[in-house]
Amino acid sequence: MSSLRHRFTAWLFFLFLAVVAAGTSPHALAASSTAYEAELPANLATTPDMCSLLPCTDVFPGATHFSKRKGQPPYVEAYDNDSAQKKLLGYVMLSTDITDTPAYSGKPVVTLIGMDTQGKYVGVKVLKHSEPILLLGIPESALINFNNQYLGKSASDNIEVGPSRPDENILGVDAISGATVTVIAQNQVIQLSGQAVGRQTGIIEPTVRDPAKFITTEKKYTWDDLVKLGAVQRLLVKPEQVGLPRSTEPFIELWFGDLNHPDIGISLIGKNNFERLQSDLKEGENAFFIIKTAGQESFKGSGFVRGGIFDRVQVKQGADAFTFRDLDYLNLYGLDAENAPRYNEAGIFIIRSHAFSAAYPWRLAFLGNRIDRATGHRSFAVFESKYWLPEKMLEGGRPKVQEPDAPWVRVWKTQAVKIALFAFILVAVTIVYAFREKLTRLSTHKNKWPVNGFKYIFWAISMGWIGFVLMAQPSITQVLTWFHALLFQWTWSLFLSDPFIFLFWIFIIVTVFLFGRGLFCGWMCPFGSLQESIYKIAKAIGFKRFQTQLPQKWHDRLKWGKYIVFFFLLTVSLFSMGWAEKLSEVEPFKTTFLVGVMNRSWPYGLFVAVILGVSIFIERPYCKYICPLGASLAIPSTFRWFGLKRKQDCNSCKACAVGCGAQAIDVDGRIDHRECLHCLDCMILYTDTKGCPPLAKERKRRERDGLEITPIGKNGYFIPIHPAKFEDQISPKAKDGVDPRMPTDPTLPAHKRDVGLFKWVLLEVRDHLWPWSSEGWRSKRALQMAGIALAVAATVAWVMTAMGHLSSGAIIGWWFGWSVYEVLIRMSGRRYVKDGLWWHDHYRVAGWFDMMSYVAFKNLMIGAALFLVLQALGLFTP
Repeated sequence: MSSLRHRFTAWLFFLFLAVVAAGTSPHALAASSTAYEAELPANLATTPDMCSLLPCTDVFPGATHFSKRKGQPPYVEAYDNDSAQKKLLGYVMLSTDITDTPAYSGKPVVTLIGMDTQGKYVGVKVLKHSEPILLLGIPESALINFNNQYLGKSASDNIEVGPSRPDENILGVDAISGATVTVIAQNQVIQLSGQAVGRQTGIIEPTVRDPAKFITTEKKYTWDDLVKLGAVQRLLVKPEQVGLPRSTEPFIELWFGDLNHPDIGISLIGKNNFERLQSDLKEGENAFFIIKTAGQESFKGSGFVRGGIFDRVQVKQGADAFTFRDLDYLNLYGLDAENAPRYNEAGIFIIRSHAFSAAYPWRLAFLGNRIDRATGHRSFAVFESKYWLPEKMLEGGRPKVQEPDAPWVRVWKTQAVKIALFAFILVAVTIVYAFREKLTRLSTHKNKWPVNGFKYIFWAISMGWIGFVLMAQPSITQVLTWFHALLFQWTWSLFLSDPFIFLFWIFIIVTVFLFGRGLFCGWMCPFGSLQESIYKIAKAIGFKRFQTQLPQKWHDRLKWGKYIVFFFLLTVSLFSMGWAEKLSEVEPFKTTFLVGVMNRSWPYGLFVAVILGVSIFIERPYCKYICPLGASLAIPSTFRWFGLKRKQDCNSCKACAVGCGAQAIDVDGRIDHRECLHCLDCMILYTDTKGCPPLAKERKRRERDGLEITPIGKNGYFIPIHPAKFEDQISPKAKDGVDPRMPTDPTLPAHKRDVGLFKWVLLEVRDHLWPWSSEGWRSKRALQMAGIALAVAATVAWVMTAMGHLSSGAIIGWWFGWSVYEVLIRMSGRRYVKDGLWWHDHYRVAGWFDMMSYVAFKNLMIGAALFLVLQALGLFTP
């Protein structure tokens, strides 16, 4: 019967692997969203006839003729025909011509929008997006349905994602479950685009701002004074920001500032020139200057010819954008301010709109194109620098300005109660687990409810509320995103945009380093809890006789599968995050919680069904053998501070190992905290005087001899009866065995013995940064010498990266090669890692995976620090 069970479970397991392969095949990975990373026309940002490249009729039904781009920001007019009697029907706009508001991916959703002459939206079409959640999870139809909610609504309406609030004059639109950040950003894109064109065409009344009232002191400022005050600002665009090779010479460097305030204007251009300028300005008009101090690019663009428009510079104030024609330009012949820099291009621009006020903050925008060096594709790019007159120069100070909240801020505000409750639950489970020893002492192998009562409650919460309601299942895609952000460009808004995932990851990071991955994986992972619940329920209703474990030798082989999957996804992500997102469908989380089995094609549903079906017979099969998220958390779990307790007799007693569902206890009674899921059954036995064989034996002896039954001490044995010692309770066989309290044999490097604090710190730093050792030099001299050459080469690679001669991908390749070598060199000499608290000297002999985990984690931190330093010094831009 046992052999039959093994064959049956093995058949299920290999079917499970086959489904994974089917789920990640090219056909299964075909993106359901055709707009995902769609290729747009190369000259879309610059061509006047926009609708010859885009399906404008899709967003403006009934229109047959479209004008060329007009205005700034640009739009096109939609007509019913192209005859002389043609009727203006409305306007079509491309969102990226107006705003580059980023969505959850950090990139804008490129959207085509149609609006009639009354300002009502008549069509919305997404042309391109980079949202991973819309790649294989939420179908494109959900985004189409979201956009369709705007049809019939007006650009002048106050539209928000969420319920309508008529008393506040707010119209609500329904969100897409699981894509809140994306739709909040999309709402801003549609509203900003409609309002910008609506103001240009007179549909929406222009914004009225109070004119500036200046405080003058007749003080003449130097250039340095003006820069320090903020009265002169800088806009710098580097070559790499527009897709060109990195260089010490900027793409363009501009300095700009206000010429309306008398003190600033006179300081910059002199009293006579300032008075002449003011006499030329009409009431309500404002002037500012721009100079170019470096770079080969011109800020004047094609508008420097008579009758043209300056298409490179723009001023933005709130939702208003101001552009300039040749009549809005005056020559700037010189700067009068002391220490003013040299420049090779200059000009004075006049803002003639009464909607502008020098008292309010505004932004100078440099408009250009960004070239994708891999594909040669050009995309629209806007580079902005903010300007606001110093408060002391304005009568009454700066006016109060309420800027629109960023999408992530709005998410936190609208879900404040849920976020607080979620944070409370995470704190609660951490506190409960911190008191695990008290709970396990109240439990026995026959009554585990003091522990399981809490654990089952948290399982129910994680599955029901966190998984199916909040859809906050952490994923390997977030690990890959975090890895890339740490190495290349950290953006807080990207991680803050999903508050539940953000808080969950704080919980995960803290608890992984405190206790190992088991608290999250074993207690709070929604999908892990679902598997375990199915296993427990099946056991309770009569399937216990069919339930089994894989033979330990097969388990020890197959457990490496999840690490292979993780490192494969990590490698793929370095070349293409898009493909990594697709291949991450090896996780069933999206199908289970976010989208739903019934909303996906059959391979995904079958994949989930097989996993959950196998979970009836094998405890947590996905967690143990496939899960790349678990693998990523297992690596830092090598260095958790606090582990589960062991006693000397555990090296010969197999009671805990037999009952370990994670199969994380080896033949010597040692716990592998990378595999342990913290069910705490072994901790219950640790103090159970009837369930733990060594304790049961000692209890029976004391009862037989009429001796006192003392409490169980921290070491897991009865407190000795004076003058006895607890060592007397250890069996002779166990005394001669290994120490099961550490994952491997304890050790202490000779050079760390009996040293003072200062020397200890120096040796600690040297141990992390210097992998070579005298022991390794004697045994592996050739390997040591090769390593020195590789270290020099890796150092040169970092220097070349700082100089702009190597890409981020190249330095990562070098760093990876060095890390592989460092594992080899340390295993030949310094074969030890720390166990427990990092500032203690609890060293142990390192296995291969211990050393791989240590080197990978350490070098990731060092590499991230070096990248951040290079970026801070302006030597590296991803």
